[in-house]
This record gives sequence, structure tokens and C-alpha cells, in this order.
Amino acid sequence: MRIVVDINHPAHVHYFKYFIREMEKKGHTILVTVSDKDIARQLLDAYDIPYVLLGSYGKGIIRKILYLPVLDWRMLKAVRDFHPDLFIGFGSVRAAHAGWLLGKKSVILDDTEQAVLGQMLYKHFASAILTPAAFQTDFGKKQYRFQGTTDLLYLHPDRFKPNPDILKQLGLSPGEEFFIVRFTSWDAVHDAGHTGISDRTAFIRKMERYGRIFITAENELPNSLKKYQITVSPEKIHDLMYYATLFVGESPTMATEAACLGTQSVLMDPEVIRKDGSHVNGVLKYLCGYGILWAYNNEKEILDRVDALLKNPRLKQEGKEIRERIMADNRDAAGELMIFVEKCGIHD
Repeated sequence: MRIVVDINHPAHVHYFKYFIREMEKKGHTILVTVSDKDIARQLLDAYDIPYVLLGSYGKGIIRKILYLPVLDWRMLKAVRDFHPDLFIGFGSVRAAHAGWLLGKKSVILDDTEQAVLGQMLYKHFASAILTPAAFQTDFGKKQYRFQGTTDLLYLHPDRFKPNPDILKQLGLSPGEEFFIVRFTSWDAVHDAGHTGISDRTAFIRKMERYGRIFITAENELPNSLKKYQITVSPEKIHDLMYYATLFVGESPTMATEAACLGTQSVLMDPEVIRKDGSHVNGVLKYLCGYGILWAYNNEKEILDRVDALLKNPRLKQEGKEIRERIMADNRDAAGELMIFVEKCGIHD
């Protein structure tokens, strides 16, 4: 089979890296297309995955909408001589459009209920939509649910093995407590009108009293915070997250990743937590049910939760115990995806 894998965000590189490698070993031919978004190209280079660059949608809702047909056209040009049998991507509008225009099947993964605009643009053109069982949106007959989370495409213990060398690189001792803080740029289409932690410097000052902090950020940090910024290669961030005592940040993706790695996780995101405290996102709600992830829409609740968690001397150990429960309840998502594609789970 000739398969186009479309990457529109750095996280998607992680989603599909095992799928790409193992499908190629099985004899399938893969073409990777990628947006010029943050560190997506850097990650593909780090994993030695060849790709075709399509360019960028840019920033802001208006520009992104205007560039939709441009990126669709570039996708069609990129795959013309490849003669694909199937397109696959996460929330990929252009993969669904290209597949439909070429009369080929497309498999679109999604786990983000609030990405309504993107879903409106791809759902009528996709052949199949794969979602976690906990995903709360119903796409009808073309929706296929798997027992797990998207994070388990690459963080399932059958595939992910943490490398302790990352601790030496950062001057950390085995067992030393440290925290990862994530700040996002809030420029995705579904982020419109939302902001996270208002005073990042003051927030870090409060966090600092608990232990050593490493910050990862999508945009430029103020000078007061640059000394905390992580300098490790981005492909090693999951090794670091595995060994961390706690993750605190604005990224739902990294919050669920941390939880699946057995690291206690606290998320600040007014987009996914309503004012009444209910969850917009089904996967977040699902992982919160294990007592390893907490999501809030204000800074005070975050600091109160951090304070309560760090009073627990078994915090790390309990996190790893919860991870074992999560893995026992869920499947290797990459394996499920390969089975789905190879058995042609999409019916004409």
C-alpha cells in the first residue's frame, strides 16, 4: 500500500513515528508531508524520517482559513507522482480533501472536541475518523473508536523505553525531584479568545519554592525566565517527562502525555475546562478519573493542587502505579492503527 502521512504539528511526528517505521518494515511505501510549524521538521530530521515540506498556514484564524486552499493545492502537487492509496493524519483537513479529490481513502485521527472548525472542514470528506473511546463527539457511521488515548500511539510501554541519560545532560541525580512547566503560544484556531497563565514570571516564582524547574515554551520567554528554559533536544522531552516529579502547564497534549508516563500532571486551560469545572475534552476527563491529572481554568486552583500534591511523599511512586493501571485498561494504539489500516477497516 502507498500511504501519505500528513504532519501538521510537532506532536503529530510522535503520533505517527512508530506507524511509519513499522509499516515500512511490512513493505508499505510511505510519503510524509509536513507543515512548517514550530519544531515539526526538527523532529522528523531527528528521527531520520524524510518528508515533503508544504509550508505554513500562518498565524491567526483569518490567515489560516485563507491558506486552506493553498495548502490543499500544495498537498495535491506533492502527492501527484506518488500515486497514493490512502491518506492519514491527525485532524488533517488537507489529507481528507486530497483523498476525496483523488478518489482515495483517508483516515483522520482526532481527540480534540473543541477543534470544531477543523472538524467541520474534514468530516464530510474523510473516509474514516478514528477517535479514543472517551472522545465525546459523535461523527456517525464513519467513526471508529479504540480503547486508549492518542498518546499511546508512542508512549505505550511496548514502544517507549525511557532513557536515563537525559538526567545527566541536565545535571540531575537519579531520584532528584524536578518539575516541568509548559507555556503555549495560544495561536491555534481552536485557542481563539483564550489565554493561560497571566503573569508567567510571578507563577514561576511561586513554583520555584517547591524545587528545580525546567520550562518548555512555544514562544519567546521574558529574560527573567530564560534561565529555566530546557535546552535538550525536543525528541528527548518524553524521557525527561517520565522522570519528572510533576508536570504543570498550559498544554493538554503534554498534560496527557505526562499522565500516560506516570507523572502527576496539572493543567491550566480555560478552553477545555468550563466555568463550572466540567470537561470539554473526553480524554482529559478519562485520565482525570485515574487521579493522575487535574485540569483547571484559574491559577489559584493550580497552585493549591501543586501544594497538595507535593505534600505526598509517595507522589512519584503512586504516579507509576497509576500508569500500570492505565496501561492494563488500554491497548497499544499504534498496533491498533496498523491493524485498522492493513485490514482496510474502511468500507466502500
